[in-house]
Amino acid sequence: MSIINNINKAFDHRIRLGIMSILMVNDYADFNMVKELLGATDGNIASHTKALEKVEYIKVEKQFIGRKPNTRYAATQLGKLEFKKHIDALEKLIRR
Repeated sequence: MSIINNINKAFDHRIRLGIMSILMVNDYADFNMVKELLGATDGNIASHTKALEKVEYIKVEKQFIGRKPNTRYAATQLGKLEFKKHIDALEKLIRR
């Protein structure tokens, strides 16, 4: 199988790559943390987390803390596995 087959289209965009990178080293991250770390707009975070949720790479939890809504994200086991395969493929490609 070609190395390129493990490069996952779901991680093509830099925002999605950033979201998954954050979630690989943290149990979870809330919306504001992701926004601050990536310097992205609310709309960018919302659309890219929705895309990752659709392919079941992240799970989204919505709750209220006091009266304020809070959205937090966590990588699923599938998401962690696919992201690791993606990064491994990129590393192999770079080494060639």
